Amino acid sequence: MRKQFFLLMLSICCVAVQAQYTGYSPLTDFSKFKEQFSLASQKTTSIKSDFVQEKNLSMLSEKIISKGKFWFKKDNLVRMEYVQPFQYLMIINKNNVFIKDGQKENKVSTTSNKLFQQINKITVDCVQGTALSNTDFSYKVFDNEKTFLVELTPTAKNLKAYFKTINIVVDKKDYSVIKIDMRELSGDNTVINFINKELNTPIADALFAIH
Repeated sequence: MRKQFFLLMLSICCVAVQAQYTGYSPLTDFSKFKEQFSLASQKTTSIKSDFVQEKNLSMLSEKIISKGKFWFKKDNLVRMEYVQPFQYLMIINKNNVFIKDGQKENKVSTTSNKLFQQINKITVDCVQGTALSNTDFSYKVFDNEKTFLVELTPTAKNLKAYFKTINIVVDKKDYSVIKIDMRELSGDNTVINFINKELNTPIADALFAIH
């Protein structure tokens, strides 16, 4: 169960681009970015979006592409529903996680395991835009004409055993997260792009119910 939960979190939190970020330069006014990013995250009460996930496995020549729908609501409520090419559901409701794969269902409480708590926090921080306050990571910020790129490097020992880097791409127009990327130590990559985003629209609590 621990391995399945962690792999699921990896698929959510996804792949960092190369150390050389083509088209990006180190950010010169970091304090302004941090202030605006924090302000935008405070104003974001909900996110509704479609997503496209690309997973690159070192043992396969072709990408594995999945599509689905994503919902987020403050505080700590996440629903990620894969619809193509397979159906898969994951719900985070504060400290509880529900996973449905076909007819198989699993429930996990993150309170009993520190690593689970950290992965849960990473997931919420990435989509909510509060990753800069996560003390389990150090960070650098880069930008280009349209986006910021926040590079997160794990500092916590147990996280360093799994993550190489987690990157968050932020839209300069509204400081919302449009991509979350991660590179696993194994060399496998996953990329999730959020499209057709709707911010601060009403979302029913029932979507995050765990029975």
